[in-house]
Amino acid sequence: MDKKSKPKKKQSYRSHGRGWKIFSYTILFIGAVVSLVPFIWMILTSFMSLGEAMGNTWIPKEFLWSNYAEAWGEAKLSSYILNSVIITTITLTGELIVAILAAYAFSRMHFPGRDTIFGILLSTMMIPGMVLMIPNLLTVTWLGRVGPIPWMDNWPALTIPFMGSVFAIFLLRQFFSQIPDELFDAAKIDGAGHFRMLTQIVVPLSTAPILVIIVLSFIGSWNALAWPLLVTSTDKWLPIAVGLYNFVSDEGSKVQLIMAGTVITIIPILGLYFLTQKQFTESISRSGLKG
Repeated sequence: MDKKSKPKKKQSYRSHGRGWKIFSYTILFIGAVVSLVPFIWMILTSFMSLGEAMGNTWIPKEFLWSNYAEAWGEAKLSSYILNSVIITTITLTGELIVAILAAYAFSRMHFPGRDTIFGILLSTMMIPGMVLMIPNLLTVTWLGRVGPIPWMDNWPALTIPFMGSVFAIFLLRQFFSQIPDELFDAAKIDGAGHFRMLTQIVVPLSTAPILVIIVLSFIGSWNALAWPLLVTSTDKWLPIAVGLYNFVSDEGSKVQLIMAGTVITIIPILGLYFLTQKQFTESISRSGLKG
């Protein structure tokens, strides 16, 4: 009787595992569909006429590619995209330099109060970003008055406040701490200093988290709306999100042009994510393995 009961138990375990797997895949499929529906609707609406976009139609009778040319011209997206490229490049460069140097110091250098300072730094992540807007605005205004160049309505106000990312420092510090100590010991025997170990050992082994920071920082800078509205007063340095906002305000009734402008805006983000998708998922799964 015992021998006959074992195969039944194995079959029950297998059937239970298959049922749970089917249920999990079903939930994931439903979630994917719910997430993709607004995106698909946005793309289809961008090809519609005004009457179709204002109605209940899902598929346009004729795909109007001219909507993209009209949206590009009326919203002046070319100048806004150029501003966003410049702002994003400056922000990314500064954020990577600050995050890499700070993360290396917190993970591989020993100095008094290191863990306390890092804990205080992490605690600032609990403060909502909107709460910091007014203090940052006052700081930027004061620095623009005493500094050699104006900050308000200029690139420093749009880039420098975002170069010190606590999340980027935390993520890189987690990865730097996972690098084997034997590599650093061998480098010290060869006479390498901190700068050489950082550039020849740490950075080449941490491409995955660095790419994640690039993606997240790119998305944040590219989609910035509230802060640029506070620190800019002319069109000289307006980024793409503010330009799209102005387009929506001016062309509020032309839904098809709004959707066409939105599609143009998110293309760079999607392209960057698909290029770094593997490294992105890898770094997120490994970021909490070692404290």
